[in-house]
Amino acid sequence: MAVDLHVQLGRLRLPNPVLVASGTFGYAREMAHLVQLSRLGGILPKTITAQPRIGNPPWRTVETSAGLLNSIGLDNDGVDAFVEHHLPYLAECGAPIIVSVAGRTEEEFVALSERIGATGIAAAIELNISCPNVSGGVDFGTDALACHRLVAATVNRCPIPVIAKLTPNVTRIVEIARAASEAGADGVSLINTVTGMAIDWRQQRPLLGNVIGGLSGPAIKPIALRCVHQVYQALKIPIIGIGGIQSLDDAMEFIVAGARAIQIGTANYYDPQLSMRLLDQLPEALRSLGVTRVADATGSLRLATDPKAPPPTVLPAGSHANAEKSPNVQPPFG
Repeated sequence: MAVDLHVQLGRLRLPNPVLVASGTFGYAREMAHLVQLSRLGGILPKTITAQPRIGNPPWRTVETSAGLLNSIGLDNDGVDAFVEHHLPYLAECGAPIIVSVAGRTEEEFVALSERIGATGIAAAIELNISCPNVSGGVDFGTDALACHRLVAATVNRCPIPVIAKLTPNVTRIVEIARAASEAGADGVSLINTVTGMAIDWRQQRPLLGNVIGGLSGPAIKPIALRCVHQVYQALKIPIIGIGGIQSLDDAMEFIVAGARAIQIGTANYYDPQLSMRLLDQLPEALRSLGVTRVADATGSLRLATDPKAPPPTVLPAGSHANAEKSPNVQPPFG
């Protein structure tokens, strides 16, 4: 059976569901010798802001037992440098470019989105309203009314599709996703990092220069899956799943939970060719479910209340759910 990997996220059509997450893939130049960029479903370069930012003081990253804490602080050269130096290269990559933007105010978000949209290069905008590492970075992602106003204003003035990247650091993520949906967002990205910290108890000091950072990697996958499931069950808005994806099993779990596409984040640091393997493996995984389109597997989770649902697979004690990993790749997490 031939498999169609195309996915539709509102007005945004992508060639396949495998994207690379903002902040983990540089501006694509850094990864071009490792990844066939034109095969990707989408590239999200590092988040840009209106003015250059030097980011937070070191340490900026700390490895944990099952993930990575980061407190980069949106270090970037600003939108002028991005448009002049990075966007022309990205335009030649052959994959859809989704530009992540962050602002201090609603108007700054909108102006950035409008400017990027006017270049004719970007396929979509991702509103980073969920960064925990800068002052006010989650203000628009933790208040439903503020989220609605921002997304509505952006959709009204930006000529390309708009995706809202949401934070899990809220009580009811469905309320924030609903606000984005009702404001006209083409999709939501679930999730950004979970706030956390690391401590050197001997020195009695935090390890991160900013004290608090964002946790990514395998540790947050269960949280991300829960968020995707809850939003999918409550709303019709397209979802991009993010959080701890490091194997085909992980990617398929997000799709079955309700994600139409996925973003690979932390794994890009230690297994940069994961995206290529997933693209090779996805067709057979979909065929194993008896479907030939990603859309037919999206949200196909069988809940316990479904009388046709088979019992879950019981794994041996101490085993990994992700037994399918490449034998040549050893993830750095316990």
